[in-house]
Amino acid sequence: QVQLVESGGGLVQAGGSLRLSCTASGRSISTYAMGWFRQAPGKERDFVAGINWNAYSTYYTDSVKGRFTISRDNAKNTVYLQMNSLKPEDTAVYYCAADRKIRETPTLTLKEYEYWGHGTQVTVSS
Repeated sequence: QVQLVESGGGLVQAGGSLRLSCTASGRSISTYAMGWFRQAPGKERDFVAGINWNAYSTYYTDSVKGRFTISRDNAKNTVYLQMNSLKPEDTAVYYCAADRKIRETPTLTLKEYEYWGHGTQVTVSS
C-alpha cells in the first residue's frame, strides 16, 4: 500500500505562486506515474498534470500549460506541482495520485490511478 500526503496549499492572491508537495510512504513510487488532479466545489475531479516514472514525460491540461510545472524527486519519494500566475479559477482542492503501471507517458484518466491523497485546498483571491 502507498499513502500519499499533500501539502503546500493555502490562500494566495491572483498572480501569486504556490508549490504543492506530495510525499509517499509505504513503498517507493519511483516506478509509478504520478498525477495531480483538482476538484472545485460542485464540479468533477479533473486532471491537472502528470509525470511518468523517470520524469522524461509530462503532460498538462490546457488551462495550466505555461503556468504549472510538475516534477518529482524519487530519492525523496515526492512529487511537486509548482503553480505560478495563479488565477481565481484555479481555486480547488488539489489531489495527488499514483498509477502503479509503468508507462512512458502519464495517463489523464482518473480511474487509472490506484492511490490518492486526501487533498490540499488552494484558494486564489481576485
